[in-house]
Amino acid sequence: MSARGSARRALALGLALPLAGCTFVQSPLDPVSPQARDLLWLFWLFSAVLAAIWLAVMLALLASFRARRAETADPLAIDPRRERRATALVAGLTVATGLVVLVLTGLSYAGQRRLFGDEAARVTIRVIGHQWWWEVQYEDPEPSRGFTTANEIHVPVGVPVRLTLDSTDVIHSFWVPSLTGKQDLIPGRTNAIHFTAERPGLYRGQCAEFCGMQHAKMGLLVIAEDEESFDRWRRGQAAPRPEPGSDEARAGEAAFVAAPCSLCHQVRGTAAAGRNGPELTHVGSRRTLAAGTLPMSRGNLAAWIVDPHGIKPGVNMPLVRLDPDQLNTVSAYLEGLK
Repeated sequence: MSARGSARRALALGLALPLAGCTFVQSPLDPVSPQARDLLWLFWLFSAVLAAIWLAVMLALLASFRARRAETADPLAIDPRRERRATALVAGLTVATGLVVLVLTGLSYAGQRRLFGDEAARVTIRVIGHQWWWEVQYEDPEPSRGFTTANEIHVPVGVPVRLTLDSTDVIHSFWVPSLTGKQDLIPGRTNAIHFTAERPGLYRGQCAEFCGMQHAKMGLLVIAEDEESFDRWRRGQAAPRPEPGSDEARAGEAAFVAAPCSLCHQVRGTAAAGRNGPELTHVGSRRTLAAGTLPMSRGNLAAWIVDPHGIKPGVNMPLVRLDPDQLNTVSAYLEGLK
């Protein structure tokens, strides 16, 4: 292989790892909303301006190293013409620096106004941050259309969505890079952010403010889909839990309601009415468990129930002691809550 070919191959291999992070479902370099596209434009603009300034400084520094000053009899003698040129140069660079800072600040301010402004929305969702999961409440003037879920947000494509953000414990930060910028969730204060998804897809988000031991495992998914699919999903989520369809599922529901699980979790249509943990009425329809920590499956449900602290140390879910038969039926029951 020629030297040029080897260099190209080395460059491709060197770029493969860092660029791999730009194509996943969580990437600010793959915007799918006008708000994310505005942020990406600001990112490239800031990068280009700052790179140009850095390059100019480096070139000036190299030029100063190569320049030779004429020898004079008195090293402390002052050349008036040289001093005037230096003063004018420093003044010009100071003014240019101020202008660059003012322009970039103005562009950043305008971008934030577009991002966090109060725009009309057809879908309003309240997101509440907990250590370490997301409570998601779909609000609607008609109470029967409102419901609560967790760790997954469905939105219709092409429809403006407004999120109101709260926290019950510490400061969190909502960030779905492909859809919008970051916004903090602060106890005692309600913030808001909005976006309009432009194409269907699955977009991952992450708490962007360190919020404790399991901050890194506080993820969420946004599922953007066509309006018909969204309306169908919303009707399904607003309904009570499906009736258990087998003896195993019925036994699982009875064990779940009788166990301490029902003190923290709610399953609409049953006696389980706890509000401390995630709502589980349709938990089986979600793609992940424990805020994106595990893929949804019967086995992972059982593992999570048996040892939540082994999977997510520090989590607030207590150990619930179930015998093997109960664990098996409860896992089957929860998986069936579609």
